[in-house]
Amino acid sequence: MADSTSATLPAFKKLPMKAPDIAIAHGDGGVVYLRSNHPPGDRPRSIPHLLDEKASRHPDRPLLKQREPGHGPWRTVTYGEAARFTGAAAEKFYALGLGPHAPLMVLSGNSIEHAVMALAAQKIRAPVAPISAPYSLMSSDFAKLKHCFDTVRPKAIFVQNHALFARALEALPLDGVAVISADSEPPNNTTILYKDLIDGSAGAAVSVEMDKITDRTIAKFLFTSGSTGMPKAAPQYQGMLCAQISASEGLRNEDPNPDEAPQTLEWMPWSHISAGNVGFNGALWGGATIHLDEGKPLPGMFETTIKNLYEVSPIVFGSAPIAFAMLADALEKDAQLRKSFFKNLRYMGYGGATLSDDLYDRLQAIAIAETGQRIPLTTMYGATETQGITVVHWEVERVGLIGLPLPGITLKLVPNGEKLEVRVKGPTVTTGYWNDEKKSAEAFDDEGFYKLGDAARFVDENDPAQGLVFDGRVTEDFKLASGTWVSVGTLRPDVVAACSPYVFDAVITGQDKPFIGVLVWPSPAGMAQLAAQGGDPIAALAHILKDRLAAFNSDAGGSSRRIARVRIMTTPPSIDAGEITDKGYVNQRAAQAARKDLVDSLYAEPPGDGVIVV
Repeated sequence: MADSTSATLPAFKKLPMKAPDIAIAHGDGGVVYLRSNHPPGDRPRSIPHLLDEKASRHPDRPLLKQREPGHGPWRTVTYGEAARFTGAAAEKFYALGLGPHAPLMVLSGNSIEHAVMALAAQKIRAPVAPISAPYSLMSSDFAKLKHCFDTVRPKAIFVQNHALFARALEALPLDGVAVISADSEPPNNTTILYKDLIDGSAGAAVSVEMDKITDRTIAKFLFTSGSTGMPKAAPQYQGMLCAQISASEGLRNEDPNPDEAPQTLEWMPWSHISAGNVGFNGALWGGATIHLDEGKPLPGMFETTIKNLYEVSPIVFGSAPIAFAMLADALEKDAQLRKSFFKNLRYMGYGGATLSDDLYDRLQAIAIAETGQRIPLTTMYGATETQGITVVHWEVERVGLIGLPLPGITLKLVPNGEKLEVRVKGPTVTTGYWNDEKKSAEAFDDEGFYKLGDAARFVDENDPAQGLVFDGRVTEDFKLASGTWVSVGTLRPDVVAACSPYVFDAVITGQDKPFIGVLVWPSPAGMAQLAAQGGDPIAALAHILKDRLAAFNSDAGGSSRRIARVRIMTTPPSIDAGEITDKGYVNQRAAQAARKDLVDSLYAEPPGDGVIVV
């Protein structure tokens, strides 16, 4: 958004965070080191200790709310109940043999029972391994699930519903492994019921084990997305989780109201750091009530999120960019939804991909119309191996920033071709991959900085405090045959925005080729709109793409951003093929490998059937 335009717009709602204060140092070969001058803030001893502390202060405050099936009434577990249930379950876990070298694996998605089981395991120092639910429910060969199982060798497995996960369980070698389900009645003679585990109270074993928890206690194993081979297990130590809380506290510029219970609405899976670590632990630290959202940013499912937002007015709304696009569509049409959504909202946070400029403008227009103010849009950048490491903690007039390092974190920017590669060191960073010394060694440089594989650049090299802009994944960028570099991470969201609302994501092609090609996935909402007009929606979309991308090219500049050919994909991205994660992130290289025939058709002479020449 241009400065001349922003000067005429209303002010932002106040963001309750400190302004940037950065120390910068320069090393050999153009290396740049960045560190926040803000010191880290307070933190808990551990996450299980945090739960018990909050329960003693607010025993009757709801911790988690989840709807009964069919969008029924909310069922609730309070902080006091959660502390009691986790204590009782931890005692029984200890008797079953769970412990530091005998983890709990969770196959199902977010639920009250999932949270209680995970926190119970942590109370006796048993790591929790939440597995991406599609590995069990959407996979045909269960290869990734089997790999995760073999990597951590769990002593027990929790599933929300035994019948739903029966096929996945049958694919695993379960000798000596306890299976736990939240079913009301036992599906077979060997399954342990959740309701029996939480019955009772904690005994001496739990107290003894909690006293042994240190910063080096493994709280979780989180698996990478598996975009470059099988998923890797990244240990999440209690110290890492608590350091993330401390880093965020270091940026707070307002004392929280202890009598206020912030409301959150969460759909993103706990098998990833964003919701499972940063979101959940941050909510626990703040004494918040987490509403579990059964909706997802998918056709036929986002309506559930909208229904929940009529009742839940969060102080922060965070999600993936695809969800913000659907949210904007709904907010523009529904005055009641706008009133509820903005009632308590202080800011919004996006992550996982870059938000497009047109979507940013739409969201601000809606906020201004409803509140008379612009709403700050922030983002936290990180990885499974690092937690969150940078954040936009000030009002900005644009999207695409990844912010500046959180307190306690050191960022290292290393020249790599024409870009600056991002590396990081700090207390939120893991030590390596579980049982994989080779990949662990490859992941860190000689100064002990973890290599994220992403690139960043300064908004203004002369004023580093303005922050860093995401500059694509180093491994995704490529050169055309002419030697021209193509920045996929910045080009992809711009192409999607140019084709909005008819395209939900795209794959950028052209390595060692004479021009850039694009494979696009049509958005269901856009296709429904075209179908309602009559005729062939794919043919209509082809005409729209040709016109939109021709207009895009007229302002594109050089060949590094000019689209020559495009093709519409009619099959969704595959999790088994590694094309997409359950967060909605598309892996460019995996998608091109899985759809090699479509890529080849873009560069055939004459072009293959279905190729649109722009």
